[in-house]
Parts: sequence; C-alpha cells; structure tokens
Amino acid sequence: MQYEVTNPEVENALRNNVPVVALESTIITHGMPYPENIKMVNEVEALIRQNNAIPATIAILEGVIKIGLTSYEVKKLSEKKGVKKLSRADLSAALTNGDTGATTVSATMILAANANIKVFATGGVGGVHIGAENTFDISADLQELSQTPVIVISAGPKAILDLPKTLEVLETLGVPVVTFGQDELPAFWSRSSGIQSPLRMDSAKEIARSQLMREALSIPGGQLIANPIPVDAEIPLEKILPIIRKANLEAKKDNIYAKDLTPFLLSKIFDYTQGASLKANIELVKNNARLACDIATSFLEEEKKF
Repeated sequence: MQYEVTNPEVENALRNNVPVVALESTIITHGMPYPENIKMVNEVEALIRQNNAIPATIAILEGVIKIGLTSYEVKKLSEKKGVKKLSRADLSAALTNGDTGATTVSATMILAANANIKVFATGGVGGVHIGAENTFDISADLQELSQTPVIVISAGPKAILDLPKTLEVLETLGVPVVTFGQDELPAFWSRSSGIQSPLRMDSAKEIARSQLMREALSIPGGQLIANPIPVDAEIPLEKILPIIRKANLEAKKDNIYAKDLTPFLLSKIFDYTQGASLKANIELVKNNARLACDIATSFLEEEKKF
C-alpha cells in the first residue's frame, strides 16, 4: 500500500542535500479565508525558492500523505469543504479511512521528520488556552515539540493563548524556546508580549548548531523559534489584547472549544480588526519562511562538522 508520495522536486532536494522547508496545511483550510489562502501559499513557496531552498507543503489527500503539494493540490485542498484538522491523534485513522486532512503543527512535524525534513516554518504554534485550568485545553503542538526533532520557526505562541502557562508547559517538557534577535518573547501579531524570553539567539547558525547538539546528546524533540513580526506589519499588543478578550468571551458564550476554538477566534479577530490581523499573519509567515531558509541552509552546513 502506497501511503506517502513525495513531490519529485522535494525528493530531489533531499537526495542532493538542498535545503528543504516544511509548511503546514491547516493555514490553508482553517487559518485563512479563500482566496487569500492560495495566494499566501504561492507567495511563501516562491519566497522560499528565492532564498535557495525548496518548499514542502504537507497534507493528507484521500488517505495519502503528500510531502510537497502541487499548485493543483493546494487549490483542490483550499476549495474542499469539511477538511479534517489532523494532529498526532488523527493521522493513522485518516490514512486508514482514506480521508483528506490538513496537518496542524504537530502532524506536520511528524510527517516532516519521517521525510527527514528538519526545518518547518509556520505562523504561530498552539499552546495553553485561556481557562485551561478548567477545560484542560492544551495543544498537542507542545508535546510534539518535546519529542519530534524538527526546528519550528514561528512568530511565537499564538496571542490568543495564555502565554505564561504555555511557557511553563514548554519548560516542563524540556522544549527550548528561542527568541530570534531580541530578549522579549513576541506575541504573534505583536513584537512584544511583556514576557522575558527563556533563550535568545541572533543567527541561523546558532539555532542549527543548538539542534545538532541536542541530537548529539540524545535529547529528543525540536526547538521552538520565536521570530518577531516585522515592525511595519505588527499590531501592538495594547490594541490587539482587548479584541482577543472579546473573541474569547464570544467563544465561551457559544460553547466553542477543542479543535473549533482557534479557527473561531481567528475569524472573530479578523472581523474585529477589519482584516488587519490577516495582513499581519501573512507578513509574519513570510518573515518566518525567510528565517527558516537560513536555518535549513545552516543546518546542512553545520551537520557536516558534527
């Protein structure tokens, strides 16, 4: 049974030690509206190629793992209704049942690692939701970071989360949280969170060597890189926080929880900011993709020295 297909461009890159950057697919199906989702994927993939790496957008289509979607497959996925949102818990069932599903951060990490892709660019990662002390709503992304050896470049944990609790869980799980180029943890749409970052690194080489050192020490898992959104694209924290609180109150009132919660909150925030949150989201993904290319290149260069 053939359950995985690697795009020939990606397969050739992996075979010839060309840098490859993984991309998730829930950003297509659950993170952005149509047609902005297709436009964003095309722009990010083009940007990765311009930075001397190969993009590999990952998804499951009709029970087959796709490592590197074609433009036709991206379009097909973006237009399909009722696409499942897949994490670690859902992958085997989706493959068994022949489902089509978009991969979250955790599922993308697993499939990227299986394909020997070490670097993954996304927007933000999941974490501990506000009120988790009652709901126990904690993203599988955090556990995945502790056990799957992939460097995840994000703009920090999503600002809709309880950031201090998210950092506490990551620390407990032994996940390095590294902010790129500043001492303060970014908060997705905002460069500042008011929280000191656990670690800071200022170069792609440092980040790559740190992951290689973890592997040399037989420490499982990857690293979470928090890359601040560009200054001209950010929404300041004092402006976005009241909007996030309002969206969370609506979710609570409407009994929205689990996998439906993040898409609901992002949609509400999009409405309340009159689309500004989406524009910021697109720019931060591009920014993360650029850094991911540098890290993927550095990883291959530094790997030869270990």
